[in-house]
Amino acid sequence: MEWLTELFQFFSQLDDRLLAIAQANVWTFVGIVTLIIFVETGVVIMPFLPGDSLLFVAGAVAAITDVNVHLFVAILIGAAVLGDSVNYTIGRKVGTKLFANKNSKIFRQDYLTKTQTFYDKYGAFSIVMGRFVPIVRTFVPFLAGVARMPYSKFLAYNIFGAILWITSLTYAGYIFGNLPWVKANLSIIVVGIVIVSVLPMVIKYWQERRALRSATAK
Repeated sequence: MEWLTELFQFFSQLDDRLLAIAQANVWTFVGIVTLIIFVETGVVIMPFLPGDSLLFVAGAVAAITDVNVHLFVAILIGAAVLGDSVNYTIGRKVGTKLFANKNSKIFRQDYLTKTQTFYDKYGAFSIVMGRFVPIVRTFVPFLAGVARMPYSKFLAYNIFGAILWITSLTYAGYIFGNLPWVKANLSIIVVGIVIVSVLPMVIKYWQERRALRSATAK
């Protein structure tokens, strides 16, 4: 459980780390957050980077520093759209080859299977909804590329999803992050956002394991 402790420490200190960077250099802060958003959405082997919590904290940091939040949000939207487009292209070009090895530790079949289920359930709108679900957020555009969804259709959902995801969480952090109570408990709120984000996947995993045990027993 050491990795879990380290992960908790990382998220509990995320606000302090980003604030220190922003106070030292605003554009370094903008660049780091933008890069993380692009990599999480655009690089299929990086599904565990912070997304929702990062955006909320970044918005809160923007509220108490010299960051122009509107310009910041526009840059992040651009990074999210570009990231999904890159991921779509990778899926379209080499997606099936990357997941050909069933024993791969990086391109895991269960990630693709869970995303496929999500994709089958929500269709093209999964590109929008997937923005708010860790891991799925990274694999949905990749799967859209593998499925060869028409790019014009993908791009429309990509842009809409990016705008909705970035603006809702970043502006929420900007508006509420500077309130005294929120500021005093920001680390707890960040961890709470992470838990809420992954809870549906944990519940789904538990249900699948329970169903498997039940089927095995029978």
